Amino acid sequence: MAFISSIVQHAKSLSSSNISCYFQRQISLMPRVGAANDDIVIIGAGIAGLASAVSLQRLGIRSLVLEQAESLRTEGSSITLSKNGWKALDAIGVGDELRSQFLEIQGIVFKSDVGKVLNSFGFKDEDKSQELRVVERRILLETLASKLPPDAISFSSKLSKIETSENGSNTLLQFQDGTRLSAEVVIACDGVWSPTAKWMGFRQPKYAGHIAFRGLGYFPEGQPYEPKVNYTYGRGLRAGYVPASKTKVYWFVMCNSSSPGPRITDPSILRQQAKELVKDWPVTDILNLINLTADDTLTRNPLYDRWLWPLISPPPSIGRTVLVGDAWHPMTPNMGQGACCALEDSIVLTEKLAEAMKSKNISVEDAFKAYGSERWRRVFPLTVMANRVGALSQSENTLICSVRNNIILPKLLKPRTMTRHANYEFEQTKRNKH
Repeated sequence: MAFISSIVQHAKSLSSSNISCYFQRQISLMPRVGAANDDIVIIGAGIAGLASAVSLQRLGIRSLVLEQAESLRTEGSSITLSKNGWKALDAIGVGDELRSQFLEIQGIVFKSDVGKVLNSFGFKDEDKSQELRVVERRILLETLASKLPPDAISFSSKLSKIETSENGSNTLLQFQDGTRLSAEVVIACDGVWSPTAKWMGFRQPKYAGHIAFRGLGYFPEGQPYEPKVNYTYGRGLRAGYVPASKTKVYWFVMCNSSSPGPRITDPSILRQQAKELVKDWPVTDILNLINLTADDTLTRNPLYDRWLWPLISPPPSIGRTVLVGDAWHPMTPNMGQGACCALEDSIVLTEKLAEAMKSKNISVEDAFKAYGSERWRRVFPLTVMANRVGALSQSENTLICSVRNNIILPKLLKPRTMTRHANYEFEQTKRNKH
């Protein structure tokens, strides 16, 4: 009723010619009632938001996803998904559909910037259960969205204000077009610069000092590379490429920069800047891939993270509002775990929320607290580790680079070192085993 009242109140301020359009807009935002569900709103139609919506739907609970863009944000190239990411995708029923479109990566090769092979191994050399694939971001989002009802996502819904209702039971959301929504449960998946996280007292993410250029090289007649990650290290610079599918190869070039710099979207500028970074390397494959990259997959992204210090950082929930994925724990891509952790979040959170809404043995607030406690132990060390790996990889110090290339990479780095973080089991799975 509070939601209907807000519609009527706002509609009174409109001219008669606009009332019809306004109510059509409100109907698209109306929370839908499902089994044991009054009003669940998910902010953000990225990986975490769509995965949460699909997971809730499989648990018999409907939700409304609000996305600020006019359509799915499918720009960008690819995402690395390890065994834990695939386990989460299997849990929501889309794993096999995606596997059929992307190659399984068998191993990795490390080289210096003069072309010397430093190390190589297979990901399954010590653990046959490991699984690594590079997935196109566009296809991942479209696949997740396709599992939801047509009216489950409301686009052009840009959040402008968040506050708690007078009685404290609901979260009030206001959007830039004047729309207001009272939600009983809010799952905020609104990304690195999450307005919800800011409202909850989190500090802004910190720039890590590195910038990543990324893209997808396209080979219409078939790409020529083995299913391996090819990594090259220089001083303050690294690059790599890995086949994603039979026709596409994901590549990246990462450089140091004292500041994030201006936002650049012009594909010709991005292409030129990426090529300039590696023009003197004896790695012609990267230059070729950059030239074969479609404009809409070229990106330049400054890297940010936020460390969730114990006893200092706020909890990921306030009442019935909770953070998921990058909105809570943005991390650098050096461990390849950003998207995987977002998917893990969505499974853990939705299972606990479903238990609270269906059994009533636990409140939604307590379910969110349990989610935060369980997930913090996972994401905090991974965020710190990813940052430290990035610092080592991007070092410009001659001595550190020598130790990295002559001791750490060839002698200390083993398959288990790179894959152990993917050996994650959901608490529910652990309990079922016992």
